[in-house]
Amino acid sequence: MRYFLELSYNGAAYHGWQNQPNAVSVQEVLEKALSTLLGEPIAIVGAGRTDAGVHATQMFAHFDTDVKFKTKNFIFKLNAFLPNDIGIRDIFKVKADAHARFDAISRTYLYRVTLEKDVFTFNNTYYVKQSLDVDVMNKASKILFDYKDFQCFSKSNTDVKTYYCDIMQAEWFFKDNELHFVIKANRFLRNMVRAVVGTMINIGLGKLSIDDLHTIIKSKNRSEAGFSVPAHALYLTNIEYPEDIKIHE
Repeated sequence: MRYFLELSYNGAAYHGWQNQPNAVSVQEVLEKALSTLLGEPIAIVGAGRTDAGVHATQMFAHFDTDVKFKTKNFIFKLNAFLPNDIGIRDIFKVKADAHARFDAISRTYLYRVTLEKDVFTFNNTYYVKQSLDVDVMNKASKILFDYKDFQCFSKSNTDVKTYYCDIMQAEWFFKDNELHFVIKANRFLRNMVRAVVGTMINIGLGKLSIDDLHTIIKSKNRSEAGFSVPAHALYLTNIEYPEDIKIHE
């Protein structure tokens, strides 16, 4: 059977989602826990590859096993086995060809900015000391809908075949004492969200103009775009799938 895992994690202690030779990843910790509990080698495939330090309030991954288990009981055992910074929210059966990465319809990210020094949230937000023109940043966000090729925001030396992304949402808004940026698309390039946010902050600071953003995107050159904001304030918050992917029992 193929199963989907729904999970969340605090990425501070991990070198991203994906397995790497000399660093601890979320995928590695999960695979070890699943393999131990199910008594067989388990490989999982995630819905995406979050960078080192990035968090996820909702992430999905799939795995295959013939071992029978009761879902609720297994979720409890798996959570007890995992460290405190990784939590399993759900496990459910899916169709045999369902794929956590390729079947995802959309992904949504949140970036948290604080404009005042907060001793309780500095590990989870990015502190910007200068004042930002949020109205101009929102006008700049709307420009993203006019384009598909976002090579200018992509990390170089990446193995993707296309830099095209279909952006469905991009907006800045205040929530309590924080400034939040939410962006939703069918897919994202490596480091893309952090580069977009850094560019938007430069626009909000008056270092770049809205016209500059058009030029940056058309350039397809990462060095033309803004700085990459720190990973610790970035959260993968939502992944959508077709309704019929799940097997209802």
